[in-house]
Amino acid sequence: MFAAVDLGSNSFRLHVAEPDGEALRVARSARDPVRLGSGLDSRGYLTDAAIDTGIESLRRFAGILGAYQLQAVRAVATNTLRVAKNAAAFLTQAERALGYPIDVISGEEEGRLIYLGVASHVARADERRLVLDIGGGSTELILGRGAETERVESFAIGTARQSLMFFPGGRIEEASFDAAILSARSQFEEAAALFAPEHWSQAYGSSGTVRAIAEVISRNGIGNGQLDLASLLALKQYLLQHGRLDAVALSGIKPERLPMMLGGLAILLGLMQELDMQTLQPVEAGLRFGVLRDLQLRATRRDRREQSVQAFLRRFGADPARAQRTADAAATLYRLLKPAADTYQKPLYWSALLHEVGLAVSQSSYHKHAAYLVENADLPGFTGREQRTMGQLVLAHKGNLRKLGAALAEADFAKAVLALRLAVMLTHARIPDEPDILRPRMQSRVELEIPRDWLAAHPTVSCWMRKEQEWWDEVDVDFTARVR
Repeated sequence: MFAAVDLGSNSFRLHVAEPDGEALRVARSARDPVRLGSGLDSRGYLTDAAIDTGIESLRRFAGILGAYQLQAVRAVATNTLRVAKNAAAFLTQAERALGYPIDVISGEEEGRLIYLGVASHVARADERRLVLDIGGGSTELILGRGAETERVESFAIGTARQSLMFFPGGRIEEASFDAAILSARSQFEEAAALFAPEHWSQAYGSSGTVRAIAEVISRNGIGNGQLDLASLLALKQYLLQHGRLDAVALSGIKPERLPMMLGGLAILLGLMQELDMQTLQPVEAGLRFGVLRDLQLRATRRDRREQSVQAFLRRFGADPARAQRTADAAATLYRLLKPAADTYQKPLYWSALLHEVGLAVSQSSYHKHAAYLVENADLPGFTGREQRTMGQLVLAHKGNLRKLGAALAEADFAKAVLALRLAVMLTHARIPDEPDILRPRMQSRVELEIPRDWLAAHPTVSCWMRKEQEWWDEVDVDFTARVR
């Protein structure tokens, strides 16, 4: 079984699902209307009240997760925690409450996962589609064909801010409504040509906001009852006639969700008008389904991260044969070092593949350029935490070790660093694929055993080893290479 936790700007949500062939069947869902996006103060900090509400929700989710035997869990956070100035402090408490790491994902990764969720739900292999998701803090537009994403854009406009800015106190006035729509249009106008109807045959709305609006239109017989531009305009007129949210009584939506629906309606109208979109199909899938599907694909060896690494290699023109030799050698050496867990196994392998991408920037200090690229690039499938780890490993493959600071105190990470440095040495010295000949060991010190005849056949290794000993000595780790 797999679980996905979504720390959205409007709600925190949870899905627990089990595989049913290629599909996923949801066994348990939970939702808390935390309204985190509305909990940002004028300085961009989450208020104490918003933090307390979020932590309490995650404690409840932890109790739900604890009732299942789970193969993998992934918790993701979106726009509000991308922009909150005290996000790091909140995440420390939040991870402790939930019992799992929380990944603050980029807008692009959010869009990829949303599309993956929709594509797994709408099984039409060749359909060219547009998926839009209006969240509390951001809106994502994604173009794709079948299961493949082609273009993702994330826009910093969401229901929370739109509602608070244009409908304060729940007042619904025509001038403010029109201003809210125009504000939304201004956000999307530059990208309108990229997502115009000629690029897709069907448009889907994946967010809870879109589904709520569709439900209200259908159950209250507004317009023609369909989710199209005419019915959205009819809903706008219905709301204007009432003048205030507390005077609105609509079937299919709880009163506490009306403010977010109002902001979402303004965004959706602006978006459909700017893109010249007439109809939209709501779909009961999105970010959480995408997270679950991604976990399922990783478990069945169809890991999106592998594709991202290979695409990154090609993009920056790194030598694929050298990259592969280094990665294979690093994996072998790391296994010989007997780490306590497999936490760094994949990050090490990917870091070894990417260790020379910085050569596309400069020959000088290429490892620093590579580390920056790996840590900051848009790598679909990777979390920010994973990219930071890989950036550290790439930075560590060459030069002094002081730059790693306290990170070397973690034994398995230090072993990953050693494995990568030795693998790079073998690659640069053009030594055939025989990393196990070094017999590495690492506890409180580093020990290597090198055959005398092998060392004689590769005389430059002595220079490498002397320099390596100096680097490790600088961080108070004894490094000994014995000739046998």
